[in-house]
Amino acid sequence: MKIAIAGASGMVGKALTRSLTAKGHSVTALKRGNGAGQIFVDVTPESLQNYDAVINLAGENIAGKRWTDEQKKLIVDSRVSTTSFLANALAKTSGSPKVFINASAIGIYGNRGSEKITEESSPGTGFLASTCKQWEEAAKPAKRDGLRVVIARLGVVLSKEGGALNKMLLPFQLGAGGILGSGRQYMSWIDMDDLVKAFEFLLENNVEGEVNMTSPNPATNAEFTNTMGKVLSRPAILPAPAFALNLILGEMAQEMLLEGSLVLPTKLEKAGFKFDYANLEQALNHEIKSPAGVA
Repeated sequence: MKIAIAGASGMVGKALTRSLTAKGHSVTALKRGNGAGQIFVDVTPESLQNYDAVINLAGENIAGKRWTDEQKKLIVDSRVSTTSFLANALAKTSGSPKVFINASAIGIYGNRGSEKITEESSPGTGFLASTCKQWEEAAKPAKRDGLRVVIARLGVVLSKEGGALNKMLLPFQLGAGGILGSGRQYMSWIDMDDLVKAFEFLLENNVEGEVNMTSPNPATNAEFTNTMGKVLSRPAILPAPAFALNLILGEMAQEMLLEGSLVLPTKLEKAGFKFDYANLEQALNHEIKSPAGVA
């Protein structure tokens, strides 16, 4: 397949590009414009027709900086602008591409406690939910006859190359890992290798609409913390109280660390997808202790 990827330089984009290329696919990274009204360089409906598939992973890092009003606007605009541009261009194509996969996130469900969330569940509330709703809405114009549109709702990605796992690792290695807040909030995660495999599955199988990209075994923060400590042979005894996290990180702490949802990959599993790392301890061992791991 000939595949165009927006956001190919990000953590997920790099891993996906490596895997697709290794399997013999041709991958092109769509180049961002200069920001002065030019979203992408030399991307037109005509140029997109040269590809069998388009994948959009572009967007400002949600956890990169404190959520000031300016940063929140950047987080939303960076997703909506790229998605809207590609969706409108794809709507004008004919014949090819055959599939458009646009990233979103399980943040769309908001804070749902222990409620079991599937793709049929309603959106939640909060900044992340609002961002994801706008993000997904921007992809809708892409729909045309012969173009399969997939909204990939990513969970917390466990990767040896960075992201949440990399940030958690050092405190645990120093014996300073611990439960965040109550520890009862769910963390719906997915191993990077399974995420890449799931993207490839979506390219090759007739799945469309919203798809939860998470392991079938979400963990509470307390479960995740204890498992991380076990894998690293380090104690997890220094809890981080909610008030301290809110003081340091503000709104970001509440939505990203102290709240969560129990999200299940119902559509993927019904379509026949098989996870290689469905168990949390197995996934952490794979990412942390493999030769190329972050440890």
